Amino acid sequence: MSNPASSGALAGVKVLELGTLIAGPLCARMLGEFGADVVKVETPPDATGKGGDPLRTWRILHEGTSLWWSVQARNKQSIALDLKSEAGREIARALALEADIVVENFRPGVLEKWGLGYEQLKALNPSCVMVRLSGYGQTGPMAGEPGFGAVGESMGGIRYVSGFADRPPVRIGISIGDAIAALHGVNGALVALHHRNATGGRARYARGADGKPQWQQGGTGQMVDVALYEAVFNLMESLVPEYDVAGFVRERTGGALPGIVPSNTYTTGDGDNIVIAGNGDAIFKRLMQAIGRDDLASDPQLATNDGRVPRTQEIDTAIQAWCSQHAIDDALAVLKAADVPVSKIFSVADMMRDPQFLARQMFEQHALADGTPIKLPAVVPKLSATPGATRWLGPRLGEHTEEVLRGLGYDEDRIAALVAAFPTFRARMAIREIGGALALPPADIERLARLSDGWSSADAVEDEIHRMPGGEQRLADPRVVAWIEGHAFLSAIRLPKASALTRQPGGM
Repeated sequence: MSNPASSGALAGVKVLELGTLIAGPLCARMLGEFGADVVKVETPPDATGKGGDPLRTWRILHEGTSLWWSVQARNKQSIALDLKSEAGREIARALALEADIVVENFRPGVLEKWGLGYEQLKALNPSCVMVRLSGYGQTGPMAGEPGFGAVGESMGGIRYVSGFADRPPVRIGISIGDAIAALHGVNGALVALHHRNATGGRARYARGADGKPQWQQGGTGQMVDVALYEAVFNLMESLVPEYDVAGFVRERTGGALPGIVPSNTYTTGDGDNIVIAGNGDAIFKRLMQAIGRDDLASDPQLATNDGRVPRTQEIDTAIQAWCSQHAIDDALAVLKAADVPVSKIFSVADMMRDPQFLARQMFEQHALADGTPIKLPAVVPKLSATPGATRWLGPRLGEHTEEVLRGLGYDEDRIAALVAAFPTFRARMAIREIGGALALPPADIERLARLSDGWSSADAVEDEIHRMPGGEQRLADPRVVAWIEGHAFLSAIRLPKASALTRQPGGM
């Protein structure tokens, strides 16, 4: 469980990720961006080739893999383990023994059934910090119910206040509930890690005569219990005291910020949308002067926010009338000249050509495994001495299985015995052999692997090699011909499905 390339503020911190999709993996991702050594456990591919984190195939795909995956799993090592098997659980416990932080987002009770719950791992590693993200937390009458982001956003209150008063609530266009929960998980992990370090640091152990770890010293670990609905609820500002003291229920207000005037979304003459925040007293006066409404700028009743609130509609109508007469670029220029906080509502296309985004280096240039250029969002926040970084993109399923097992002290025979039962391992060995036989560059080997779906004959293999640069010369080699016609690679890729064997190496 080591990565020599690791650097950053969290370098040396070991994280074990037992989770899928969004909240748990996002929490681990952010720790990894600042140098933590993250090992992600994924399910091995089954006989149909399906396996691993489902997010691998969510939303927009490239060569069968989600583009989201390149971000969500960056800087992580992938090990394929079947946690329903004792062999897989044994390895997971060994990883937990070394981990500083374990991140999981299974439904409460699942890990306990596998012997990997908090109390069980605490018995192995009392200084371990375990971050548990779930819909409703680890306790309470709803603890065992499934709780996804949409449910947490609804129960936590953010859906109720999102949208327009005369329409049903709307969702924010991203998985905001999961992201909020992940951020709380990171915060909790770092707070708990600081406490552990202050009380003795990482536990040290030696193997006793019975082979079990004998703890020598170490600080106090703890469980970080993040309920998705509670994380959302935690961001709901003054909702509770406003209701408790004044009986006020905050409702949907469209693009406006309730009780803070003016702060709203307006439409310009060319059909674009613009946000104007003129709610500071001095700013309001400059805004009214900029749009030619000196009467409102000098109105003593409107000099402070409490006077403006009763006249919200009048003020918004005046601003909208002015916006309707101007194209967005003209409106932005006038308002910025008046030092009024204002912005176009950005699409991703706007972001990627915006001077501020570019000056702040908010896009990183990388390349996918097949050489396709890809931009990723940069790591934030920006630290002056130990900034975060993308060291590599999302890994192939099980890509680091053997490496991680070696780091746990498994010898080559034991590793081979553990993985040989899985066709993915045999396929990987065969692909390595074809690369050697054909003297292919690594990029061509990757191409061969990725384009192998549906191969069922030597002719198909030959056709693909023929299309590669120098393919005719390679096919003239009698050794290559013999290999194509009868080598074990063909039987390997026929085992379940070609994509499972070539794109998802390593299984446990």
